[in-house]
Amino acid sequence: MRKITKILVANRGEIALRIIRACKELDIKSVAMFSEVDIEGLWVRKADECYPVLGNPLDAYLNYEKVISLALKSGCDAIHPGYGFLSENAEFAKACEENGLIFIGPKPEHIALFGDKMASKVAMKEIGVPVLEGTDEPIIDIKEGIRISKEIGFPVIIKAAFGGGGRGMRIVRNEKDFTELFESATSEAKKYFGKGDVFIEKYVEHPRHIEVQIVADKHGNVVHLGERDCSIQRRHQKVIEIAPSPRLNENVRRELYRISTKAMFKLGYESVGTIEFLVDAQDNIYFIEMNTRVQVEHPVTELISGIDIIQRMIEIAEGDKLKFLQEEIKFKGYAIEFRINAEDPKKNFFPAAGKITNYIAPGGPGVRMDSGLYSGYTVPANYDSMLGKLIIWSLDWQGAVKKARRALDEFFIDGLPTNIPLHRAIVRDQDFIDGKFNTSYLDEKLEHFQLDAINHIAEEEKRLKEITQLIEMIKSKNIAVR
Repeated sequence: MRKITKILVANRGEIALRIIRACKELDIKSVAMFSEVDIEGLWVRKADECYPVLGNPLDAYLNYEKVISLALKSGCDAIHPGYGFLSENAEFAKACEENGLIFIGPKPEHIALFGDKMASKVAMKEIGVPVLEGTDEPIIDIKEGIRISKEIGFPVIIKAAFGGGGRGMRIVRNEKDFTELFESATSEAKKYFGKGDVFIEKYVEHPRHIEVQIVADKHGNVVHLGERDCSIQRRHQKVIEIAPSPRLNENVRRELYRISTKAMFKLGYESVGTIEFLVDAQDNIYFIEMNTRVQVEHPVTELISGIDIIQRMIEIAEGDKLKFLQEEIKFKGYAIEFRINAEDPKKNFFPAAGKITNYIAPGGPGVRMDSGLYSGYTVPANYDSMLGKLIIWSLDWQGAVKKARRALDEFFIDGLPTNIPLHRAIVRDQDFIDGKFNTSYLDEKLEHFQLDAINHIAEEEKRLKEITQLIEMIKSKNIAVR
């Protein structure tokens, strides 16, 4: 067991701040890094030490040689990669080990395995995990793709073999559209992941996207922290996450837990990880991928389980045994996470950037805000549009929905457009209130929600204008407000 004393946080924004807070509670020193456009970042102020990384703002968090050099120069003995950037880069994890640094995450071989969507699918199939019918190897040949798709039967889905997050993904419903969509998927995959290789599998209509949170130590102990429902997506990217999944069959839930823990035990997995599944209308389960990092949506699991996932990651990296058995983990209530993005509902949710002129976060019982925002902060255009996460907890589902409605109505960000109005529309939708949704939910309702969001923005702008005029009138007449 090797005690960690100082961690370089190789990330930015809310996840960097989240890791720094975990370090402080564990009495571990934290070091923040920041690009030229991130000098105003809240995580930079909160860390024990901070250092700039000059040059291209995006490259600052992707050049692992610079990251490792900074860690060594600042006296760190470990690196936490957060999510995105280098978090699932096996070469980076291996380079950390070669330089005497503890990589806070899984072993490099597991990162490499699950970073290759095809290899991971084959590996999981070999140990008895159900997978979707499709190719066992990446392909780049269109004719071969058409042959396989006809053999499987349309619709099929084309997926980037070396990436995720909805990039390089296309649904093909018939042969005549295959060539165009295949070229589009491979082109996008090459742009975002450096390789245009894709794989093809049977497309499941209207499934639920369910993922299981796993925690495993270096001593062969594996537990799950329940499941999350990530079905509410736009363009294959998650918008809202829920734990536990409303309306999930209890037998299916138990089987998901059994499959997940057994698979990770057989593979000798270490650290935290998330196994993602599709559950179809007949409750059939299909493995789709595994994420070898902390998930954006980890807070909902923390709220229903009471377990700090970031701290567990650090302790596992030190070689510590899990402090709890499976039967000691008690799940309580429901949690919902809303991803707050800088997007303009008036422009088809196009990403935005700019200065936040006013920021009022929601609060009260059962409300958690993971964000690095504040009034006066300038959101750079160089990175993902996510500004933070609003997380709600309540004892029951209906209570969580009502609390979410109240918290979203309290939330105010001025200076740039956000998707808060979209979330306000969703939590007032009867299907959401009833817990009835799958992966097609938002695509089918988005146009209606977009109109609701635009109308809400207009009403809010009118209300704020009236309040501003009233304040100015009071100030001009020097009227005392009692």
